[in-house]
Amino acid sequence: MKAALVGADGALLHRARRATGRERGPDAVVASVLDFAAELRAYGERRHGEPAAAAGIAVPGIVDTARGTAVYAANLGWRDVPLRALLGERLGGIPVALGHDVRTGGLAEGRIGAGRGADRFLFVPLGTGIAGAIGIDGAVEAGAHGFAGEIGHIVVRPGGAACPCGQHGCLERYASAAAVGAAWAAASGNPKADAADCARAVEFGDPDAERVWEDAVGALADGLVTALTLLDPRVLIIGGGLAEAGETLFSPLRAAVERRVTFQTLPSVVPAALGDTAGCLGAGLMAWDLLTTTPTTSEVST
Repeated sequence: MKAALVGADGALLHRARRATGRERGPDAVVASVLDFAAELRAYGERRHGEPAAAAGIAVPGIVDTARGTAVYAANLGWRDVPLRALLGERLGGIPVALGHDVRTGGLAEGRIGAGRGADRFLFVPLGTGIAGAIGIDGAVEAGAHGFAGEIGHIVVRPGGAACPCGQHGCLERYASAAAVGAAWAAASGNPKADAADCARAVEFGDPDAERVWEDAVGALADGLVTALTLLDPRVLIIGGGLAEAGETLFSPLRAAVERRVTFQTLPSVVPAALGDTAGCLGAGLMAWDLLTTTPTTSEVST
């Protein structure tokens, strides 16, 4: 877990980390979240002379923001956990915002990170899987049913590798950090190899690594061009573990996207700026939004 105290302008005032304790079961994780938040609030009161005015929390899985409930998070073992009510009670009744982890990180990148000043952006973190956040005028679009931005499940290789979502050939089966790592482990004969190892091998000119990397970049470019055709973003922000390869990723990716566009306007393709602080900053921004805006619609986020 990562947590932070965030100022009204998005300034990071304090941050901390703690293990979830998930090996002790889903109830223990909830208790850890509540304890961590209470400790952070107490620290803020001691350090700044007043407690936090609102709280924001971002979690993986399926999130019903209208009910303030973590509907399902497989890696935490959660089902229908009323996080907003539990956290609000633990923190003395202050307002609490609940969001999806990728969209929350995208909110921060759009407002105060790599997308600052852009009216339309698409944030795509490349990690264990691939998700996305669609930014419109300083907010992130969840969609009518909470599935907007799930770019990792665009089919880029019809009939290809099976995906846990039930489809075959999904983008994240080819271009996520996990997929690149698995492909390079197979190609190199080293079962412990990962995507970072593949990137280093590419930099040293290893032809097998170059083939793995080229396949991943091609699949990623196919998915991104589909997304930009539908969304027409001004800025395309790429984050996550695979983006840490820097220009080893971005130079061929920009070229691959440019080769594929025809009538579309080519967006800026830039690395994410906030790293692993994006989620904390986004949660803080959601909390501040509670103090300055009144929600007019309900949404379910995944």
